[in-house]
Amino acid sequence: MQEINNSSSLEGVLFDLDGTLVDTAPDFIVAVNQLRNAHQLDSLPASGIAEQVSNGSIALTEYAFNITPEHADFPSRRQALLDHYLNCIGQHAALYSGLNDLLERLHKADIPWGIVTNKPIAYAQPLLENLQLIDRCHVLICPDHVSQPKPHPEALFIAAKKINCNVSATAYIGDHDRDIEAGRAAGMKTIAAAYGYISNEQKIEDWRADSIAQQPQDIHSTLERLFSCTI
Repeated sequence: MQEINNSSSLEGVLFDLDGTLVDTAPDFIVAVNQLRNAHQLDSLPASGIAEQVSNGSIALTEYAFNITPEHADFPSRRQALLDHYLNCIGQHAALYSGLNDLLERLHKADIPWGIVTNKPIAYAQPLLENLQLIDRCHVLICPDHVSQPKPHPEALFIAAKKINCNVSATAYIGDHDRDIEAGRAAGMKTIAAAYGYISNEQKIEDWRADSIAQQPQDIHSTLERLFSCTI
C-alpha cells in the first residue's frame, strides 16, 4: 500500500533509456566490433565503446573508426553501424539489476513510469519490445515526438502530461548531464545515474542533480527520500 506525504507526493517516474534503465552497451559493443571486423580492424575494448553509448551514433562512429563527421565515409559507416545495431538490438541488452523490482513496486503503487530518450523511436521501440518492457511503460518520448530534444525540457513536459503528473511531483533519472539539465529545466526532481555510461572526464557532482544513485538499486530509496514516501 502506498504511503505518501501529500506535501511532496510522488506522482510519476521518468527514465532515460541507455545507461539508466537498460544496459544497452552490450548490443553496441557487438555492433561496433562486427563493423570494425568487417573492415579488417581489430575489436575495440568494451569499456571504451560503453563510454560513448549515451553520446549517440555519431560519437560511436567517431570512436569506432577514429574519423570525424566531415570524413567522406562517415555517413555510410554511421548507417552501417546502425544497421548492425538494429540486427542485434535487445539480444544482449538487459534491464539494470534491481530495476525490475522498482518497476513492479511502482506498478503496485499505481505510480506511472515512462521513458524520455534521445534514442530515435526506430531503435527505442524494438528494444523495449524485445525486452518485454513496451507494455509496462506508460509513455515513451523520443526525438521523433519533439521539436527540441534534450537538454531542452520539451520532451519531459510532454511525458508528464501524457501520464497526467505534475512536473514538481515527477522524478527524472539519467546518466548524462543533458538529462539532469532537462529535468531541472522542467521543474522535476532529478537523479543522476552514476552507474551509467559516464566517462572519466565527466564530474557528475557538477550536474547539480537533486541526488546521485551510485547503483541502480539505490533509486528506490532515493525516490522515497526525495518525495518523503514509501513505495
